[in-house]
Amino acid sequence: MSRPKAVVVICDSLRADLIAPADTPFLVELAERAARFSAHRSVFPSTTRASAASIATGCLPARHGLLGNTMALDEGEGLVCRSAGHPDFPDRLRRATGRTLHVPTLAERLSWHGEKSISCANVSPGAAYFQDPDGHGFVYHAAGSYGPGRRPVDDPASAVLKKGLAGDRAMTERFCAEILEERAPSLAILWLSEPDYTGHHAPLGSPEHRRAIAGADQCARQVFETVRRLDPSGTDILFIAGSDHGMETITRAIDLDALLVGAGLKRGAQSRDVVVAPNGTAATLYFAEPDSDLVPRVARFLSAEDWVGDVFAGDRLRAVGLPTNTAMRVAVTLAGEDRANPHGVRGYCPIVQDPADNESKIGFGQHGGLGPNEQRPFLMIEGGGFAPGPRHEPTSLIDIAPTVLRHLYMDHDDMDGRALPRSGR
Repeated sequence: MSRPKAVVVICDSLRADLIAPADTPFLVELAERAARFSAHRSVFPSTTRASAASIATGCLPARHGLLGNTMALDEGEGLVCRSAGHPDFPDRLRRATGRTLHVPTLAERLSWHGEKSISCANVSPGAAYFQDPDGHGFVYHAAGSYGPGRRPVDDPASAVLKKGLAGDRAMTERFCAEILEERAPSLAILWLSEPDYTGHHAPLGSPEHRRAIAGADQCARQVFETVRRLDPSGTDILFIAGSDHGMETITRAIDLDALLVGAGLKRGAQSRDVVVAPNGTAATLYFAEPDSDLVPRVARFLSAEDWVGDVFAGDRLRAVGLPTNTAMRVAVTLAGEDRANPHGVRGYCPIVQDPADNESKIGFGQHGGLGPNEQRPFLMIEGGGFAPGPRHEPTSLIDIAPTVLRHLYMDHDDMDGRALPRSGR
């Protein structure tokens, strides 16, 4: 038998209910020949950067430590909200806390065995880099590529990539021809920007959005056909196709900082006593004095707001996979509405306004919370002994890493997730 390998394709933000013959003929076909997990869920916050870390580590944010698309860091002058998507955020996190992620990634685990991982990503730098923030394998991205030891790699092919379908197609061509066929790593990950990129800039279900979905489907097909040309029997190469979260249509933006100031719970818009980290249809709140009575007061205030779906504080943070012992002491998911937009896609929700992003996205797609459509990624696994057919047991993003490691004959019992059964129950 040849050396086992795993190939993972992530179609960013592709909701499971938007997989249909007209737009995703390949994924519809794959669902017939693969194990399809119909109760698959994201993590909270359901943002790409937290999701990337959860897929990479097999652990919830409470353990890996990346708590959303934005986080508050104390870099010596008090808490400040930072975007986890910026290229320098892993370095900022390391300087502020002494480490990046709190648990090993797939790339690190493979390096223990002398094996290599290669990731090609057309999403934000943060989502790309947090698949391997400490440089145990290769990561290729437009903001800068690196190899083991985080040594920079001169990579003109990645440097010219733009988010969107054209960039995804160019990255897929390179992934198939160079990464899969020539270099053949034990683990290869392709993270597409679509349909997330278009979903943030066009109405969900619009012709533009559906073209992006169809383009992601074509990229996934190209990878699968390459994989099965290399391994026709499906014995050696495990193929995983999935997404990280879904999307809801945005109704309005909530200025949470202003509300807290108006309620006397925050000294000023830029004050550091309470720092709001916006995460789309969710938010996490950090406190300079995390054991003070301000924490329950803020939680009670939020619980009374009609735009709030649920508030998590104290031990309730643990129930949604968040830590209970950091400066982040309150998390909120916003209240959604189950109605269809003009293109027939269900689900509306407000967002928490991000002062660092002035672009209005009302009427377009967003995610981050616990809404049913945000928590509706898809997962299909083919090859590696997986029997085809639907599976209805609950699964999560954190189950992908242990499933990969089992296929590679590597330990995985110390993760939050579990290796998924190869046959139905």
